[in-house]
Amino acid sequence: MHVQGLTPGPGRGTHERTCQGYVTGTPHLVTMRGFGCPAPAAPLPCRAPTTTPDGARALNATVAATDLPFPLRVRGKVRDVYDLGDALLMVATDRVSAFDVVLPNAVPRKGEVLTLLSAWWFARTADLVPNHLLSVDPDAIGERYPALEPLREVWARRSTLVRKLEPFPVECVVRGYLSGSAYKEYAERGTLAGEPLPAGLRESEPLPEPLFSPATKAETGHDENIAFTRMREIVGAEAAGRLRAHSLAVYGRGRETAARAGIIVADTKFEFGTDPDGTIRLMDEVLTPDSSRFWPADLYQPGRGQPSLDKQPLRDYLETLTTAGRWNKTAPGPDLPAGVIAETSARYQDAFRRLTGRTLDEFPLHAPEAA
Repeated sequence: MHVQGLTPGPGRGTHERTCQGYVTGTPHLVTMRGFGCPAPAAPLPCRAPTTTPDGARALNATVAATDLPFPLRVRGKVRDVYDLGDALLMVATDRVSAFDVVLPNAVPRKGEVLTLLSAWWFARTADLVPNHLLSVDPDAIGERYPALEPLREVWARRSTLVRKLEPFPVECVVRGYLSGSAYKEYAERGTLAGEPLPAGLRESEPLPEPLFSPATKAETGHDENIAFTRMREIVGAEAAGRLRAHSLAVYGRGRETAARAGIIVADTKFEFGTDPDGTIRLMDEVLTPDSSRFWPADLYQPGRGQPSLDKQPLRDYLETLTTAGRWNKTAPGPDLPAGVIAETSARYQDAFRRLTGRTLDEFPLHAPEAA
C-alpha cells in the first residue's frame, strides 16, 4: 500500500483537507479515503466530519497507513508495528479486511477502538496473566521517543507501546458458543479440530463448557484449527498447558464482564509471547471486535447466525456483491458505500461504549485501569 500524506487545504480550518482519491500532501502522514467525501477524479475541497457516529468529537483523521521515523517491522492487515529499539510501537490503523482481503476504504476510529479497548482489558486481566502493555498515553510515548512528536496526529490514541516478546506460533482460541468455522466442521463431522463434541448441538448454541481450540498462524489465508495434541508438539507440553489455562481464565473474565454489559462473547482468540526471562505474557489485542465475536444478548437466539457488534454490515454488503457476481472475494476489494462505512464504525464504537461505559473521547489514556 503506497503511503501518501495529509495536509490542510490552503486557508482552511483544522478539519478541512484536500482530497484526490487518497489524500496527498506532506510525507510521513496518512492515507485517507471515504472519510467525509468521495474519491473524485480531480482535486476538490472536502470537510472531514467533526463528530463521530456516537456524537463524540473526531480527534483524528482516518488513518489507512503510516510512515513513522523508525524501522517498520511488520505491516499487517490492520497494524503497522515499528521497532523503537527498546520497545515496539503497535499502530492500529483504520484499515479493514474481509474474507482475507484488505479493502480500499478505512473505517473511522476503528484503530482507536482496537487500541483502547485492548488497554482496558489488559488492565482488567493483569491479575490473571501479565501482558506486554507499557503505555497508550501519547504524552508518555512522545516524551520517551521525541522523534514521534511531529507526527502525533497520525499515531496518537491508536498506538500501543509494548515490550518486545518472542511470540508463540499458535493462536489460542476459546469458544463458548458453536459458531463460524467451528459450527461448519461440527455440522459436517460432529467434531472440532478433529475432537468429538456432544451430538445435537445447534448453531450458536452454548457449548457445555468453554473449549480451548488452538490454531496455526497463517501468513496468508485462514488460520487452521489444530488439535491440542498438535499444539503440544509445536510449543511443548508445559507451555501448551499454561497457554490453555491462561486463555480459559482470560476468556472467563471477559465473558463475565461482557455479560454485565449485555454482550455475549461467543469466541475469541489470544496471542502470547515470552520475554527474555521466560515470562509468558498476553500480547497483541484482547477481546476486541476484531479478535472476538460479540453478540448483543438481547437479540440472541440459538439455531441461527447472530447479529454482531463488529464489521457485520461490511460483510453483509460484500456478500450481496458476491451473490450478484460483482466480486469473487479476492483482491482487489471493492469500494464501500459511505453508509456501510458509517454503520461499521458505529458498531465498533457501540461495542466500546457498552463494555467500558465511556465514549472513546472519555477514555483516560494515562490510566486505562481507571476507565
